[in-house]
Amino acid sequence: MTKEQKNEVIEVLKGKFAQYNNFYITDTESLTVEQVGKLRRACFDKQVEMKVAKNTLIRKALESLDAERYNGVFDALNNVTALMFSENPKEPALIISSFRKQSNGERPVLKAAFINGDVYTGDNQLKVLTQIKTKNELIGEVIGLLQSPAKRVIAALLHNAEQKGEAAPAE
Repeated sequence: MTKEQKNEVIEVLKGKFAQYNNFYITDTESLTVEQVGKLRRACFDKQVEMKVAKNTLIRKALESLDAERYNGVFDALNNVTALMFSENPKEPALIISSFRKQSNGERPVLKAAFINGDVYTGDNQLKVLTQIKTKNELIGEVIGLLQSPAKRVIAALLHNAEQKGEAAPAE
């Protein structure tokens, strides 16, 4: 690979790291070409971008953006590395888990995940990452919590009006 090609890869990676707040670093070393193809298709179907690059180029891209911010992921840059970029912080974890179940294997291995500034290291974090709540899920929960007391008040008022024999107010 020429120096120019390496710089091109670094620029593409910098763009991806700047675009996404969430990315996973995985080890796909022992996967067959067919398995990697299936994994790429699963990623594509779920709007997750998968990129394979040399660890040194990934490191240079991250360091040129903000070495301190990404410091926690540098130790994960070893062996064969595939990056998974996603707007949804848990989608790559769900893809990895599903892929493992379908192939009855332990690959790909999660080396690290960078989720909205937090670093999760090690394959043992995969289950935790599948349970992360997305922004929309959190908003839905807050709205549900806010609506709940109002619904109880309205239900109590309707019940009280029915007990007194008054006509229930129209909704």
